[in-house]
Amino acid sequence: MKKTLGALIAQTRKEKGMTQLELAEKLGVTDKAVSKWERDLSCPDIQSLPTLAEVLGLSLEELMQGKNDPPHQEEAPIALVNTILRAVALAMGVAVVALSVLDVLDGKAAISLLGVGLACLALYSLQKG
Repeated sequence: MKKTLGALIAQTRKEKGMTQLELAEKLGVTDKAVSKWERDLSCPDIQSLPTLAEVLGLSLEELMQGKNDPPHQEEAPIALVNTILRAVALAMGVAVVALSVLDVLDGKAAISLLGVGLACLALYSLQKG
């Protein structure tokens, strides 16, 4: 779920058990500046963002995109299925190449393996649709 930068700063700071003053001291700003960030009245200076992310234990990307929530419970199984579909498709392609190089795969079997891989990619594409 996407949050405002201020909401993310406030939530993460509180989760870390820091006060606004403690965060401010680590960043070399005032607690009033941190308060304004958290209320989305102003934003941190762009040069302080890497340090802010580090202090909060976030990646710079998470900080900038307003994301630090784990996927929702219903999203996790879908992500797993998508990963499996892509992995099976890749495995089928690798198997066809490897077994062809070893000269142990006939054309009909190769087509079958590639068909499984393509079906997985099609399911993945339809789900992402």
